[in-house]
Amino acid sequence: MNKPVRRIALFCGLLVLTLLLRDNWLQYVKADELKTADSNRRVLIERYAAPRGDIIVDGKAITGHATTDGDFKYKRTYKDGAMWAPVTGYVSQAYGATQLESIDDGILTGNDDRLFFRNTLDMLTGKKKEGGNVVTTLNAAAQKAAYEGLEKQGGKGAVAAIEPSTGKILALASYPSYDPSSFAGGSDTDAKAWKSLLKENNKNDPTLNRALREVYPPGSTFKVLTAAAALENGLYDSADEKTDSPLPWTMPGTVTELPNEGDLPCEDATLRKALEVSCNTVFGKIGSDLGNDKMLEMAKKFGFTEEQFVPVRSSASVFSDDMAPSEVAQSSIGQFNTAATPLQMAMVTSAIANNGTLMQPYMVDELQAPNLDTIEKTDPEEKSKPLSADNAQILQSMMETVVKDGTGKNAQIPGVTVGGKTGTAQHGVDNSENPYAWFISYAKGEDGSSPVAVAVVVEDENASRDDISGGGLAAPIAKNVMQAVLDSKK
Repeated sequence: MNKPVRRIALFCGLLVLTLLLRDNWLQYVKADELKTADSNRRVLIERYAAPRGDIIVDGKAITGHATTDGDFKYKRTYKDGAMWAPVTGYVSQAYGATQLESIDDGILTGNDDRLFFRNTLDMLTGKKKEGGNVVTTLNAAAQKAAYEGLEKQGGKGAVAAIEPSTGKILALASYPSYDPSSFAGGSDTDAKAWKSLLKENNKNDPTLNRALREVYPPGSTFKVLTAAAALENGLYDSADEKTDSPLPWTMPGTVTELPNEGDLPCEDATLRKALEVSCNTVFGKIGSDLGNDKMLEMAKKFGFTEEQFVPVRSSASVFSDDMAPSEVAQSSIGQFNTAATPLQMAMVTSAIANNGTLMQPYMVDELQAPNLDTIEKTDPEEKSKPLSADNAQILQSMMETVVKDGTGKNAQIPGVTVGGKTGTAQHGVDNSENPYAWFISYAKGEDGSSPVAVAVVVEDENASRDDISGGGLAAPIAKNVMQAVLDSKK
């Protein structure tokens, strides 16, 4: 073979080798990436070629499917979509998926690796692939009471309800909301519906999950956490011991007095009376006396400063470090930088109702295969123990006084022991905007256990400022949610 021919043969050999290397790179190294790439239309066609499995509440599906024209055969439908959107999220042919629809997409589409052997068997037998189900912990009656309560109020707001003994989320409502069915397809109508929901086009931001993603100043509801810190750190030993609370009280390092909301009996008030009438001076001074480190430690035990995954992500609630004593005082009554999600305040209430033990909140009870076999089951898990059982019971008695004799009377349920705390949280520059109305509560069953703890926040920018209070706007919603859970236990 002459020299030119050898060169050509060598060059051709290199081309073949390069082709083989490239082929193997695509087939093995890049296969998974190409298979799931957004630009791979075959992936999307396969994704919508079969009906998705369902999201289940109380044994019934709150999702469904419908057939469509074009490449994508099926699209998602929702029953009472706006009510359940904070739980389900959405799945759309054009805009992807969020929340449970995204987190458990593999189960719902039938593509999860744990369904591999079943899918292989179905392929051999010619049976069409099916999606599995996501069984939630939600209580349909409680969710309806929460959503309809917010809807009736007409402003913005959210509700979170938890079963204290397990951490099961019973209700998770946000208002205003949206119907995920309206943009589940890929038509011009779906695109128009989607655009109408975007924040830049809708100031109410209906796609915001206010129960999990919005942090609000908790106002006076935070005083239960400050009371817990006082008891746990031995600052006071009982609910009926007089506190060291002068009136007026000037915040340390300032010449500014911390005001109460009205002429209240707060001078040297007991913890019980201070919580009943909601004394800023008492709880502000407690926070200042304990100091930033001890207050922050207690807040963290309840879940502040970290994101929660239920499994949907919830924003981290805020209690700052490195604050001046006056700032700690304001933070200890739920103002200054303190901010919390409704889920977080439901967790605080849940731990108190559960005799000091905080359970990890969760909303997925189990994942099911298409034949309803259990693939994965969630077991209740203790998250922390913020306070002792004795101190939790002291705090329960204080919260029950709030509902019986204080600012939380609108949450009373005949024949049922209810504990709660109202809150009216200031916000805006120089507190110029309408405050947020809060209410946290729990209800006890006949056996003394608590099947439900609730947190409600209401934003009503159209209400008269003087008419906004946690007891007036939020407590009736909490009452109805608690009643719904109690009725479902009968």
